[in-house]
Amino acid sequence: MKHTTIDFAEIGRLPHPNDNVAIATRTLDAGLAVRFNDCVFTLGDVVLQGHRFAVQTIHTGENLLSWGQPFGRASAEIAPGDYVRNEGVLKELRRRQLSFTLPDAPNFVDEIAPFVFDEAAFQPAPPLERYAGIKTFMGYRRSPERGVGTRNTLVLLGTSSLTGGFVRTLETKLKPLAEQYPNIDAIVAVAHTEGSLAQPNNRELLLRTLAGFMVNPNVGAVLAVDYGSEAVNNAALSEYLTRNNYPIAEIPHHFMSLSRSFQADLDAASVVVTGWLDVVNSISRTEESICELRIGLQCGGSDAFSGISGNPLLGWVTAEILRYGGSANLAETDELIGAEAYMLSGMRDLATARQFLAAIQRFQEWAGWHGHSAEGNPSGGNKYRGLYNIYLKSLGAAMKRDPAVRVAQVIEYSERMREAGLVFMDSPGNDLESIAGQIAAGCNLIFFVTGNGSITNFPYVPTLKIVTTTERYNLLMNEMDVNAGAYLDGVPMAEVGGQALQLTIDIASGQLSAGERAGHAQVQIWRDWLLTAPADLRIYEPVSYSGEPLAIDTRIAVPDVHISAYHSGKRLAVDQVGLVLPTSLCSGQIAQMCARRLNERSAYAKNGLSRFVALAHTEGCGSATGSELNDTLLGYLRHPSVKYCMLLEHGCEKTHNGYIRQLILEASLDPRDYGWASVQLDGGIDAVIQKMENWFEDRWSADSAPKLVDADLSIARLGLVTQGEVPDQAAEQFALLTRMIAAAGGMVVMPRHDTLLQRAAFTDALAASGELNPTLGYAQFTTTPGFHIMATPARHWGETLTGLGAVGVDLFLAYVQDRPMPGHPLIPLLQVTSNRQAQAAYAADLDGFLAEPSERWAGNLLGLVVETLSRSYAPRLSASGNTQFQITRGLLGISM
Repeated sequence: MKHTTIDFAEIGRLPHPNDNVAIATRTLDAGLAVRFNDCVFTLGDVVLQGHRFAVQTIHTGENLLSWGQPFGRASAEIAPGDYVRNEGVLKELRRRQLSFTLPDAPNFVDEIAPFVFDEAAFQPAPPLERYAGIKTFMGYRRSPERGVGTRNTLVLLGTSSLTGGFVRTLETKLKPLAEQYPNIDAIVAVAHTEGSLAQPNNRELLLRTLAGFMVNPNVGAVLAVDYGSEAVNNAALSEYLTRNNYPIAEIPHHFMSLSRSFQADLDAASVVVTGWLDVVNSISRTEESICELRIGLQCGGSDAFSGISGNPLLGWVTAEILRYGGSANLAETDELIGAEAYMLSGMRDLATARQFLAAIQRFQEWAGWHGHSAEGNPSGGNKYRGLYNIYLKSLGAAMKRDPAVRVAQVIEYSERMREAGLVFMDSPGNDLESIAGQIAAGCNLIFFVTGNGSITNFPYVPTLKIVTTTERYNLLMNEMDVNAGAYLDGVPMAEVGGQALQLTIDIASGQLSAGERAGHAQVQIWRDWLLTAPADLRIYEPVSYSGEPLAIDTRIAVPDVHISAYHSGKRLAVDQVGLVLPTSLCSGQIAQMCARRLNERSAYAKNGLSRFVALAHTEGCGSATGSELNDTLLGYLRHPSVKYCMLLEHGCEKTHNGYIRQLILEASLDPRDYGWASVQLDGGIDAVIQKMENWFEDRWSADSAPKLVDADLSIARLGLVTQGEVPDQAAEQFALLTRMIAAAGGMVVMPRHDTLLQRAAFTDALAASGELNPTLGYAQFTTTPGFHIMATPARHWGETLTGLGAVGVDLFLAYVQDRPMPGHPLIPLLQVTSNRQAQAAYAADLDGFLAEPSERWAGNLLGLVVETLSRSYAPRLSASGNTQFQITRGLLGISM
């Protein structure tokens, strides 16, 4: 096929005149002849939009340059027109369903010379020239120490991860009240993953972030909720606020510890919050200078054009705000590794430069302690859209700093911003975790540049989305605020920037952003980590587990019980659920929106479906983890209670649909058994939810109702967990129950860290013939009956339930000594106690009180288990919304 020669300007971009590779502005066919300067070359392979091709000869061993900086070293001779690729991008493209043949081998490697800072040659950058005039927006004036809010919000803060379900339920109850008060923008929950019963390594960081959340200028009043027993609780938070002189006294606030039934605590919390409504509503917007804007600068779901259109546009608008005296916060430490030279060309002084480099070095060391490097940062979506490695990603991300703007200060994660100008905040590249730090630092608006079309938002600080190309803007128009692709299309930067600046002022003044109109938000704080110093990582290497049950004494009478079960295909199941499974953190909220909409329909129940569930989680992007995430997702895909399952990707994550499809094939499953949807590629929130609804409707309409059959105890798959100290009588009776189920051919699984395994009353009654060591890895799915112990990397209630659910249990039975615990969104949780004080306080929430004589407890518990498996009894807290679903990062997982 003969190709017409085409001018380079029509199909490529050079970020810098000295670059030896160019970026394809559209997908280019192999064989295309390109005129570049005075020469013509032919493309040897298909080059996807955003990917790079050589415009000069690059000899083996020479650097490949973009933005004038090296991002790799040629491992073969590269001629003009050659598609440049490393092993990472080829591996990623092989996961995708492409219509063309990929090259067999890479032609460059991710090697560049380590950056060396020449302090003697350092030159401080001059300050930005300030404008004499002012621009204004309409904001909520707080004290000088807090600044001016762009929103006036009542915040329901879960101090620990254990109270996240409570504040989410409280939000559902109270959220409609905000519509009655013109000066209250919203009532929102802030639920996160951090803080449980064990002491975390991120304690100081967590307290600093929670304190910053409370005094952010967008907060009109705040209720902080804990249990009181957590390692990081309200007492610690209150002390931290006082000791560090946070202006908390200026804000209507209340610290509440849950101590009654779930409903009674909801009612009490509602009284507190509704008592603030008139006070918060009494504050109205006033005209304020845009010097009061504190902008968090973010990019996520980045592509090759982020550094060409989106981030330069963000930098241009930010520079304008700084010229009027405003502030901005640049973060994501690991996404500036490789861009040190550019960043150091814009530093206030040598001390600031040293602090910046120290943050980079500290992050690299911390990652290294856990066996990771910054190269683990780029996601599958980054690579698919042309960011081959961390160096290219960082060079583009650094363009958020306009060349005329200098970094005035370096601060810690979530440290409060105290002066105008551009500050750099140490943080991971994980978008949500980085944004949380910026909110705690005092940002009242977020600029978020995205190439793929990231849709994440924070609950009470508006996010202005800037997308890099017109093509992606048109696909996701309802989710994006600004089309930076107009600059690529030829519109002058000053014109695009001027429009974006005016939109910034409008949104700061109360106009809803696209994300606010969509009505979804997420919070994630920099997650905890294992190591605080170098260690021998060999002791943390993955362990394989046999999957064979432990030998316990099954010489016990098995009661004749009858469990009503569904006969669906080749298996028996005690429930029939439609599951929306997000492949990563960024699609979790959309999965929940879809499940809620499906649950509002009644037609599905005709074919035996009980409900729809979305398992929103925090993993799949912005982290480096072990196999636990993969095992967890696969476990829920195979869960016996899941009748239909739809996989929902965001589109730019590490664990995208192509990645999951490969896992499914490796597990000998059939991808055709599942539905597949993409928030980005299917056209945004409304379009993808409609697609998912249609898929589920097609499935349940085509299926006949499953047959109900009478099953025995062999169908039982029980997860056994405890909270607090377990009395000997209860421990013994739990062991007898375990033996009954195992003897009947059922399955009982316990977490390795459970204190029950340390009680002689339990282990003696089991009469195990060997050591009680784990038989299953975390989330290792099994159908093998008997008694199992699951390995648990951390002592975290939510992570434990999540892993046990992925193993395949249909029901949790928990002994709780002090209080009821959060449940699981898919699998019912029965909670019992023998503690009279707990029974008196939480009788409305507990499913059983173990009263004397203790010899009957095992039989009584079995009856409760059978009733629940037969769906004739529902645990009392099952409909409360007080649930947790959190996937572990394993022993060495970290945020990236």
